[in-house]
Amino acid sequence: MTKSNVMTQSSEGTGTMLAIISAVLFFISFLINAADISTNDTFTSTNIMLLGLMVLALHLAGIGSGWNVRGRR
Repeated sequence: MTKSNVMTQSSEGTGTMLAIISAVLFFISFLINAADISTNDTFTSTNIMLLGLMVLALHLAGIGSGWNVRGRR
């Protein structure tokens, strides 16, 4: 494996976890909005949706993907 191949590989687990967290936040936001649940000003469906968008943006930017560097054998 060449050095360029090692540097371009990333671990899939952490990046996927950010996408799953984003999906869960969107689902919670949808449930709060659809069920018309009254919450305090901090946990409104819009605020949770914005948190989901922030996590999704981090996922798309590559934050949390990390580097998978393998040592020589």
